[in-house]
This record gives sequence, C-alpha cells and structure tokens, in this order.
Amino acid sequence: MRLLAFITALLWTTAAVGQERLTVMLDWFVNPDHGPLFVAQELGAFAERGLKVELIAPSDPNDPPKLVAAGKADIAVSYQPQLHLQVAEGLPLRRVGTLVATPLNSLVVLADGPVRSIADLKGRKVGYSVGGFEQAILGAMLEKHGLALKDVTLVNVNFSLSPALIAGQVDAVIGAYRNFELNQMQIEKRPGRAFLVEEEGVPPYDELIFVAKSDRLTDPKLRRFVDAVEAGTRFMINHPPEAWFMFIKGRRELDDELNRRAWADTLPRFAHRPAALDTVRYARFAEFLAGRGLIPKALPVADYAVELPGAP
Repeated sequence: MRLLAFITALLWTTAAVGQERLTVMLDWFVNPDHGPLFVAQELGAFAERGLKVELIAPSDPNDPPKLVAAGKADIAVSYQPQLHLQVAEGLPLRRVGTLVATPLNSLVVLADGPVRSIADLKGRKVGYSVGGFEQAILGAMLEKHGLALKDVTLVNVNFSLSPALIAGQVDAVIGAYRNFELNQMQIEKRPGRAFLVEEEGVPPYDELIFVAKSDRLTDPKLRRFVDAVEAGTRFMINHPPEAWFMFIKGRRELDDELNRRAWADTLPRFAHRPAALDTVRYARFAEFLAGRGLIPKALPVADYAVELPGAP
C-alpha cells in the first residue's frame, strides 16, 4: 500500500497542466475487463500525458460505437467481431488499440453433466443471448466435431446464460465469458466446463478493442490515451494487489468474490502492447466472418483497423 500511495502521489503532482478532454464510452457497466483504464486513471497516467479522461458506462451497450461514429464521443470500448459488422454496415470506425487480446467467449456445459465433448451436443439444446456471431462460432465448433447447427436446438435465453444452464433449461450455452460465467457457476457450487472457441475451429480474435471515428485518426490524443492504457496494464501485471485496490477505489460494490475471481482470470488476457496491430490475424478473422455470411466480403484491414503513429 505504501508503494501505491507513493506512486499515485508522485504522478499526480507531476501531471501536466492544461489537460485535453477525452470521452471514453465503456461497452458495459464497470467490471474487471476495464481494469487497465481505471488503474491508468488512478496512477495519473492519463494526466501525465496531458489528458483528462472521462470514463462513461452506457445505458445501452449498443450505443458506444454509434456515439463515436456520430462524433459524440472520442473512443468506445467495443468488440472486434462487432467492428467488422459495423464497418460493413457503413459506420466510420477504426480499431486504434486493444484492451483484451484473446477471446473470452466460450461454450459452457455443466461439469457434472452428460456433455463430455462437443460431439455429445447432438440432439440437445444450446442457449444463446445474441444471434448472428454466436451462432456462427457455434456452427464452426460443431463442424469440427462432425455436427451442424441443425443437429442442435437453439434456445434464446436472453442474458440468463448460466441460470438457464444451471436450471436445466438447456444443455449448453454459447457466449458465456470464461472469466465471469464460469466463476459465477463455481460460486453457486454448480461448476461448469468451458470449450474455448479458439481451440475449437474459430480463429483467435481480440475480445475488447478501442475504436475511434475514421476521420480522427491523426488526433495525437488517441495515441497518448493508448500509451496510458499500456502503463495501466503494466502496473497491473507488476503489482496485482495494489492495482486491485486502485480499481475498486470509490467502487466498493465491486469488491466481492465474483469480481475478485474475474480480476485474476482476466489479468493475463490484457494486451501488453495495446497499440500493436496484427494485420494477418485481423484479415484471417475477417475471412472467417465472410465465410460464415456475417459480412459481404473481407475488407482490407486498413479499412477497419490501424496502428496509430507514436505520440510526440
């Protein structure tokens, strides 16, 4: 705690005067997925780079990319799969950084249930929350094991994934986050087993990314923001206990067992180099989406993702 107090005080006292405002829309309510943002803020990493960053949780999780595209916010936390779809629909967005660099999505079953492999899902019910992408990745996972979507019954359980599974309404759920639903099930003493999408026929992708409007890419504030997020991530990795206290500062409602477990499970998944862009990886995933009919064609990577130039 002494280290935390010293670093925070030092960085805040040396913060730049005349900070520029930057509005960042989160993808959902505040949770451990956003750790590097709040740690960077508490460290003074934004202020050190001349930024006054406002982090806003949306009332509707579908709004942040639209607000950025309309010029009503500077940056949105969003999802790589959705970015491909949104750009294909004409939204002027670009990926400018990565927050969570691996998929969190998974296919989950009860650990003590009858489904021991994906092949066991034949003739069974699979719950989902959002159509389109979740059904596409489920289809790819089933095909790897000789099945197709027609071999299962899809059930829309809205956002009650783990409750529907625990109650026996479905035999599996797709779209469950391995850092949250699995921990929630463990806490409720109904542990689950996850089949990881990137190990079952789906190309790896970034779960959470930062998007900005395509005509704002030359704004130096964007790169300074991403560099500050890297500083927050680095501190989290080097000092996990101190970073946790930074994250829950003023947010004691998050200090519970589920969020503590999710924090630990998410920590290794944050992008160590959030500005870096793997164009081959993005192109491969775009081809996957096009092959599944979710986008008309795989666009050039530069049409939806960039690596920002270094901050001056």
